[in-house]
Amino acid sequence: MTNRHSKKRSDILPGDDLKMVHGVSRRQFLKYSAEIAAVMCLNPLMPKTAGAGVSSEVITYPIDSNVLTTKDRTLAFPSLATGLTPPELPRISEYGAYGYGNYTFGAGLSNEQRTDVMPNGYSNPSPLRLQQLTSFFSISDIHITDKEAPNQMIYLQQTDPVLYTMSSIYSPVMLYTTHVLDAAIQTVNALHKETPFDFGISLGDACNTSQYNEIRWYIDVIDGKVVTPCSGIHLGITSIDYQRPFKAAGLDKSIPWYQTLGNHDHFWLGTFPVDADSSLGLRDSYTTGNVMACGVLDYNLKLFPCLFDVAAALKERTHYMGVLDGSTPDGDIIDAGSYSATPAVAADRDRHRVTIAEWMQEFFNTTTSPVGHGFNLVDPSRGSDFACYSFMPRSDIPLKVIVLDDTQSETDGSHDIHGHGFLDAGRWSWLKAELAAGQEANQLMIVAAHIPIGVETIGSEVEWWESDKDPNATEQNAVSLTELVNELWNTPNLLMWLAGHRHVNTIKAFLSPDPANAPEKGFWHVETSSLRDFPQQFRTFQIHLNSDYTVSIVTTNVDPSVAEGTPAATSRSYSIAVEQILQTNLTRNTPNLASLGKLSLETVDPSRAQNGDLDPTIKWPLVTGYGPFPSLQSGQYNFPAYNTNAYPSYNAELFKQLSPAMIAAMKERFPGGTVEIKAG
Repeated sequence: MTNRHSKKRSDILPGDDLKMVHGVSRRQFLKYSAEIAAVMCLNPLMPKTAGAGVSSEVITYPIDSNVLTTKDRTLAFPSLATGLTPPELPRISEYGAYGYGNYTFGAGLSNEQRTDVMPNGYSNPSPLRLQQLTSFFSISDIHITDKEAPNQMIYLQQTDPVLYTMSSIYSPVMLYTTHVLDAAIQTVNALHKETPFDFGISLGDACNTSQYNEIRWYIDVIDGKVVTPCSGIHLGITSIDYQRPFKAAGLDKSIPWYQTLGNHDHFWLGTFPVDADSSLGLRDSYTTGNVMACGVLDYNLKLFPCLFDVAAALKERTHYMGVLDGSTPDGDIIDAGSYSATPAVAADRDRHRVTIAEWMQEFFNTTTSPVGHGFNLVDPSRGSDFACYSFMPRSDIPLKVIVLDDTQSETDGSHDIHGHGFLDAGRWSWLKAELAAGQEANQLMIVAAHIPIGVETIGSEVEWWESDKDPNATEQNAVSLTELVNELWNTPNLLMWLAGHRHVNTIKAFLSPDPANAPEKGFWHVETSSLRDFPQQFRTFQIHLNSDYTVSIVTTNVDPSVAEGTPAATSRSYSIAVEQILQTNLTRNTPNLASLGKLSLETVDPSRAQNGDLDPTIKWPLVTGYGPFPSLQSGQYNFPAYNTNAYPSYNAELFKQLSPAMIAAMKERFPGGTVEIKAG
């Protein structure tokens, strides 16, 4: 393959008007520069509504006025027996011919009552509410993406059989990440007018690859500013919908929102520490004008349980990974594959990598509240990269939210993908102290973290990290999964652990180790799916104290309301098409194994028997018209079939038993209950 974009920016001379760099001549470059200047000089307070034709004015994208949740309706679409294969995912222009991305609205999902962690035989089909404790929303895994950045891994989605289904490294939804966030925020605002939220929380992976421009676009969308979601020389800024500047609506100023750190917020593509090995050139790859080259990221059972050697792949540099061409309506992939010379793109200083400390500092440059979005509450004595804090949503309610950074360390030495759960000694001691203080103060508690616990199979890249089995580890995980769950069990005021990361809507129960005598030790584990990938949903929560002094957590998935013809609507169609092509299992349930082969590892879930059974507390509604999806087979890799009609959203009312001491405290604070459920 020859390189049609082989000349580097440093080689461009004034007379090179017709020489091409990233498909753009010098004359075109000057034209785009003039267009950018014209766009950026516009008054952002005078936007133009989308749908009235192409204009140089900054536009807005109002949502559909019919704002509903999945209790009211769901998205339904069929599986398709023939069509594109996973490596053909970039053939966006053919989606329509195969019927990809078309959907209808189906029946809603009721909130299923769950009493798994309650005393045996408990039933309360129509609970009387004594007090609403809080109401909030969670978003997660927005992955604001600079699709023109030169250091991506797009090519591997089309070439590596293990990575065929990895839409995180390539998917057409990359084009519209800012627009989907804007639609979600507008949907939150509409719901807030009906049932006010006390706060919102984002569960990590605001960025796709820890870039400055990505984190600024993210905050600026929520703040309601003008966003220009393109980089480099801003190809297509006046003609391509996903490239055009737009005025975001912004979150209702009366809703405070808080932020959690995710692995994509501080690792390159969420996979590897940027400064772990200077010879890899990762830091320079952000702002260079050269497209990244690397080798295949092999899934290697010989390395088990550390299945990938990212450093080795980065050193091979056998193929260029490609970028998306912002001057094309479908974001064509260019500069991917083998070339005789290094492909060049327009460099951009705003793509520079941000450290954890720099990433947190950006949240102080905001117009919504609170300034710092939680990082103003971090103990400064813990160091500049400590991203844990706690807050009380309401001063009159004894409920504390513990925001925990459980991502891997920048200096842990591992060559594996850095998607595992991890706590160093400082974060582990801090968490234990927060749990103990909340218990002592008779406060109910929620842990909000990016990485989930006890839901993934052994060897998964998103399970709890077993550092002692990683031959390259220079830091050890301060706590095993068993020790962590035991600490949570011994905090009976803990209501639930919130997480993102896996892009699914799983709800599971951590049953008490002594359900007969201490059911209050049980707690819930609730995941929020990604706004980037299907199902592109967020969650709402209403937590109630019932008249019998139990707690109900009512949680509902929400599809952002999108207006026809807007970029967010296009993204929804693309996300459905990707699901139809890749057949990703969004209703995962994993066998609980004590070991795999000859290797003895941490159990996937220490709260239940290590007998190979699936988790009986992970349930999914069956929705007629959704799926069914057959088992996906790609070359030598067979992906197992799954519950083919299970809908990837789950609404529930989760009951929680309080301890005798907490019941007494809540009765004193909120008298008037009629029935008391005795613990044990």
